[in-house]
Amino acid sequence: MGSDLPPPAAAELCFENLNGSCVKISYSPGIRLILYIVFCFGSWLAVFGNLLVIISILHFKQLHSPTNILISSLACADFLVGVTVMPFSMVRSVEGCWYFGESYCKFHTCFDGSFCYASIFHLCFISLDRYIAVSDPLLYPTRFTISVSGICVAFSWLFSIVYSFTLLSTGANEVGLEELVSALTCVGGCQGAVNQSWVLVNFLLFFIPSLVMIIVYSKIFLIAKQQARKMESMSNKTVGSSDSYKDRVARRERKAARTLGITVIAFLVSWLPYIIDSIIDAFLGFITPTYIFEILAWIAYYNSAMNPLIYALFYPWFRKAMKLIITGQVLRENSSTINLFSE
Repeated sequence: MGSDLPPPAAAELCFENLNGSCVKISYSPGIRLILYIVFCFGSWLAVFGNLLVIISILHFKQLHSPTNILISSLACADFLVGVTVMPFSMVRSVEGCWYFGESYCKFHTCFDGSFCYASIFHLCFISLDRYIAVSDPLLYPTRFTISVSGICVAFSWLFSIVYSFTLLSTGANEVGLEELVSALTCVGGCQGAVNQSWVLVNFLLFFIPSLVMIIVYSKIFLIAKQQARKMESMSNKTVGSSDSYKDRVARRERKAARTLGITVIAFLVSWLPYIIDSIIDAFLGFITPTYIFEILAWIAYYNSAMNPLIYALFYPWFRKAMKLIITGQVLRENSSTINLFSE
């Protein structure tokens, strides 16, 4: 007796003419359009938002400070995520296929890891910078200098790049997972696997700086609370000019610390689910469904687009610098000496 049911539709492949091709994801046209819009917007914001931060700090002489050197370098890491990682991940996430070659797949994975670790080390050094500034604002300029900031930037980049490229180029991350990697490998795929040993190392490289930041910012806010209480108790007394100056400096440093604390919280909230999922996958046999992995990865990627928005919300100098850049006023002679802190 014949069946009236139609034959199942053949799965669409990434490369129709190649054996062992990966299967494409079959989203409806509407869903595909929405996903491309969301991912394109995140990539665009990461590129142009962080480019504005970099140009602002490099162009305006008033912003040439140790803290802002770290912030501009952090923005550079986020900018590179928007250029080298997010556009290619967007196609992989929507199509389920990797069309950019095996070599760039490895570079893409290396870039992803390098810029993540560079960001967290930058944020850790920024937290230490803010602690020194808040705890002793008058001595801060002699303790955290441009040279010290440059050393922090160099360490953040060199360690992150050397670690990520060495780990992934040698294949140490896949030792012990050869059978699994072979079974999951298909033409048009780009999904790396990290074994239990290295996933723990990756976690420690994320956890230790995160713990340092949490402890340091806790101390910063305790100091800020004590300073605010002291200033309130002295408000009805006659205060000398030096004390008044110290209070103004302390207030400014606390405000900067608060804004950068929000940046740290945004980073941890964005990346922690992805890091935890990586550990769960390594110890439970890579059980995370692809769509969950992609969601967690894009939450982490979107962090690169968030920092310029945080600066725009809390830094008046950044809003003013952004307006000067967008309107082309930075092209005028002596524009680099414009006072960004005036009302």
